[in-house]
Amino acid sequence: MLNQEALATQPQLHGDTVVLRGLDDSYLDEMWVALHDPETIRYTGTHATFTREQVERYLAARPAATDRADWAITRAEDGAFLGEVVLFELDALNESMSFRIALAGPHAFGRGYGTEATRLVLGFAFATVGLHRVGLEVFDFNTRAQRVYEKCGFVREGVLRDALLWDGTRHDTVVMSVLATDRRSW
Repeated sequence: MLNQEALATQPQLHGDTVVLRGLDDSYLDEMWVALHDPETIRYTGTHATFTREQVERYLAARPAATDRADWAITRAEDGAFLGEVVLFELDALNESMSFRIALAGPHAFGRGYGTEATRLVLGFAFATVGLHRVGLEVFDFNTRAQRVYEKCGFVREGVLRDALLWDGTRHDTVVMSVLATDRRSW
């Protein structure tokens, strides 16, 4: 039985190096910078451009969402913004959700923040919400993220061929998931 109330009340999640805090419009400045970082844009395959007002409205609506969970990834030692992590696309009948994470800039890479944030969210997804499956999609060129996902228990399920056209080059999308019944890596 799913605990959808956990999505609506979305607690802070604490790790050794990161704290996941509810994403809201207090992170507007940090998200605005991240949405203009070329590396973040490429890794997320974001072709769209957004106005500051659109981003502010989106962030302001996050706390009211009851079918998803959006967190700001913050560094435990000083509260610095490191990115966002999201459980979304709730399929309650199949006890499944999608996962996405976007670290914001080079200061957030290579320090284990993404791994810890991913594990915290998976623990919440399986132990608190009661999900059976969490899935994701990642572009083939983002091998760093694929290694993190595998370390956290995600298994490669397949490939969406030529799903992204980026700067004139086509890229595959790798589909991965982790199940509550898999050997625990989260």
